[in-house]
This record gives sequence, structure tokens and C-alpha cells, in this order.
Amino acid sequence: MSRGVFITLEGGDGSGKTTQAELLQDWLASEGRTILRTREPGGTDVGVEVREIVLHHRGDITPRAEALLYAADRAHHIATVVRPALERGDVVIQDRYIDSSVAYQGAGRVLDPDAVRALSEWATEGLQPDLTILLDLDATAARGRLDEARTRYDRLEAEAAEFHDRVRAAYLELAAAEPERFLVVDAALPVDEIADAIRSRVSQLL
Repeated sequence: MSRGVFITLEGGDGSGKTTQAELLQDWLASEGRTILRTREPGGTDVGVEVREIVLHHRGDITPRAEALLYAADRAHHIATVVRPALERGDVVIQDRYIDSSVAYQGAGRVLDPDAVRALSEWATEGLQPDLTILLDLDATAARGRLDEARTRYDRLEAEAAEFHDRVRAAYLELAAAEPERFLVVDAALPVDEIADAIRSRVSQLL
């Protein structure tokens, strides 16, 4: 059996990752593919607990501790959920992966992005996505979407605009450095147009 396909979705909070992951899952299922849809953090029972700590803990969490928590979740998630699915030949659609840590903890928290990446690459034994879809959206527009949808902001969503501007800039730098892996889509486009662009790229991959 051939190895499955690993697709990750990245972007700032409010960029529409969940919507596009659902649409991509539905389309691939209609094509007869077996799909695992998951997320980080929170893709395992352990991950649900880590997610609660990193996103909703009331007290302070230092930037390095935050980065380590995300890496710990990622190590367990990849080993117990993602790799087995890929070995079965499934298509894995995952909301956030290593690029999120490089953008949020590296640029957002102003840690060394190379060190943050190296930590996660060690945790995952070097597993890389076949395709990363970056939904790019201006931080002000993203905030407007969150204001309409949220009654409770998590620790990252609640950060100041400057934090989210750094995150967006880091994502675009990552995409520019690896254009063969990334598909960058304007997240301000209509939902159907975004989905069409994603399907076109995924079709090439499959």
C-alpha cells in the first residue's frame, strides 16, 4: 500500500481554516478517498488537555514553556494518530502543524524560529507535509471575523494587533522560502473560490 498524503492548513485566527478543511474533506470523500481530519493542539486525548492549558490557562505561561507544550502535543499526535493514518494510505487533513509554532511562538513570542522549528522536527522525527495551504488574511479583517464569531477569546486570539502582524509576516516568509510545498490563498476571497483553488492544487498532488 502506498503512503498517504499529509495536507496541513495554516493561517491566522479567523482565516477560515475550519471551513476549508470541511469542504476539502467532503470533496475528497466524494472522490472515494479515506480521510483523517485532525488538528493541533487537540487531536488526541492528551492534546485536548494540552490545548486547554496553552489556549485557556488563566495564569502566565512563559514563551519557552508554551513552545515546549505545543511540541509535546505534536510528538504524541504524530506518533499515535498521523503516522498510522499515513501508513494506511489515508489523506490526512490537519489544522495547524510546525509552521504554526514557527509563526506564533517564533515570530509572535519573539523566540528563535530556527530553534522552535528544530524542536518540533525532533518531536515529529522530521515528518513534513506534502502540501501546506496558507489562508492569508490581514490581521484587522481577521479580528473583525473573530469579533462576530467569538464570545470567548483564547490566549493567542486575545493578543495585540502587533503580535498578529508578526505572525502573518512570518507565515508569508515561510511560504516564500518553500513555494513547492505551500499554496497561498487570499482568505478574503469568497469561500467557494478558495475551495476551488485548494481542490485544483490537491488534484495535482493526488
